[in-house]
Amino acid sequence: MTTTVRYEPHEKPGHALALGMAAQLAALTCASIIITAVIIIRAAGGSESYLTWAVFAVLLVSGLTTALQARRVGPVGVGYPVVMGTSGAFIAVCVTAIADGGPAMLATLVVISSLVQFLLAWRLVWLRHIVTPTVAGTVVMLIAVTVMPIVFEQLKDVPADAPTFAGPVCAGATLIVIAVLALRSAGWLRLWVPIIGLLVGCVTGAVFGLYDFGRIAEAGWIGFPTSGWPGLNFDFDATFWALLPAFIFVTLIGAIETIGDASAVQGVSWRKPRATAFREVQGGVAADGVGNLLSGIAGTVPNTTYSSSIAVIELTGTAARRVGVWIGAIFVVMALVPKLAAVMLAIPGPVVAAYLAVLLAMLFVLGLKMVVKEGLDYRKGMIVGLSFWIGVGFEQEVIFAEHLGEWWGALLGNGMTSGGLTAMLLTGLLQVIGTRRRTIETTLTDKSLPAVDALLRSFGKRHGWHDDATNRLRSAGEEALQCLLASEREHAQKEPDEPEESKGSKKKERLLLVSARDDGPDAELEFTAVHSDQNVQDLMALLPEAPESVEREVSLRLLRHHALSVRHQQYYDTDILTVRVDGGSGGESA
Repeated sequence: MTTTVRYEPHEKPGHALALGMAAQLAALTCASIIITAVIIIRAAGGSESYLTWAVFAVLLVSGLTTALQARRVGPVGVGYPVVMGTSGAFIAVCVTAIADGGPAMLATLVVISSLVQFLLAWRLVWLRHIVTPTVAGTVVMLIAVTVMPIVFEQLKDVPADAPTFAGPVCAGATLIVIAVLALRSAGWLRLWVPIIGLLVGCVTGAVFGLYDFGRIAEAGWIGFPTSGWPGLNFDFDATFWALLPAFIFVTLIGAIETIGDASAVQGVSWRKPRATAFREVQGGVAADGVGNLLSGIAGTVPNTTYSSSIAVIELTGTAARRVGVWIGAIFVVMALVPKLAAVMLAIPGPVVAAYLAVLLAMLFVLGLKMVVKEGLDYRKGMIVGLSFWIGVGFEQEVIFAEHLGEWWGALLGNGMTSGGLTAMLLTGLLQVIGTRRRTIETTLTDKSLPAVDALLRSFGKRHGWHDDATNRLRSAGEEALQCLLASEREHAQKEPDEPEESKGSKKKERLLLVSARDDGPDAELEFTAVHSDQNVQDLMALLPEAPESVEREVSLRLLRHHALSVRHQQYYDTDILTVRVDGGSGGESA
């Protein structure tokens, strides 16, 4: 199955086209970036000088980190055009921090909590059984549920003296143009669907007096605040320690959203489906941490990834990194040129609402695809169903809202937070109450095959498997090990030559953990080893194109024959190959 992607991440559309793609996404997200900062600071009673500084700083940081996400510097960045900006999940804790401790206290809390994201990026492998595709997909679906009510409120954002039908007409014109063009267009026209819809909506809004030309006229051409930076507060008083756990908690939720976004964007950015590259997910979380670190140092509110950019990629078919760099550049220019920011902010609310409604609808479906991608049995269905509706219930304030109090009500009232936490807790509970894994520790060499085979023979006997099923399990285990060994040998060949005295350390045998777990009628095998350069899951999908090695091809084909599913998670320093094998006795699985 292929997708209609026109530009993959590594491909380079012309700068004019990339700038056009970037401008439309910047136009849609800059308002959210600025408005969230304004809401937080005004609700907390911050000064006007600090507000001016915070808006400037948040645009600057969002621009730099958006470009970082796209370009991927070393291990930092997801490598896709994912927009960074302020997050509504932080509103409650940020308002409390500014009101109780001042802007400098907020800055310090943001800096320290950003360290959690760096730790999570470094050791994302620790959460592999908790932050699963089921959890990430549920969080992505709940993003749409959380943001959609705010979007619908924008439909009412019209001047008091405007005709009563102005809002519906603007929103309807925008929605109809985008929907019709998205359904009917192909080729180059598809790339411009969003901006055509926006232009039609803005022109319609201008006819009814909804486009705010006064805002543009009042804004200056060049603006650089000379005051307002709050600095950092190193008093570490009782207020700081009382707020720190809440900041860490919300930062973790933001990181989970980033994990979901970094996984989802990979699913819409390639013509041929690929396995999720968890090293790139780690890079996305690391860049998120850089964004929060810079936000804290700059004395502004924290940021996170914007899921709407994923829906834009799917709508336009453009996933080129060049677009992400241009978006970042636009944000930086907007920080320095207030008039340009005013042009974006003047877009009528109903127009923005209509367009975001399309994006969020597509985002919801994308989250659903993530949930069902690796199978949806009754247990995963229970997790998704409960988590989703609990998130909706808290979002709508119909679940014990009167007992939560103001602070917890504001925090759990975010459906993404409450639903995401529920999904994580239920997934963790499933791991705890599930069948215990039987694990052996060996080395990643051919000599480890007898130990692996003994583990799998023992597993089949313990669980009363038929001989055919046990043999299928043993064969799948052998071929999985051979695939990892082939990757390891290729990785060793690519390493540069080293002095003779250092070769001993290079040839040191590497650790391999193999575990087997009963999962209903099936068995789940997990091989945890050092990193390799190629993804087994992708190689299996590309078998008709023939891998370089005949030995590798045979192992891949046999593994695909014996296993129900294969999932290869590649992290910075760890490879995890998960193989599911049918425990039935009715012949081998195809």
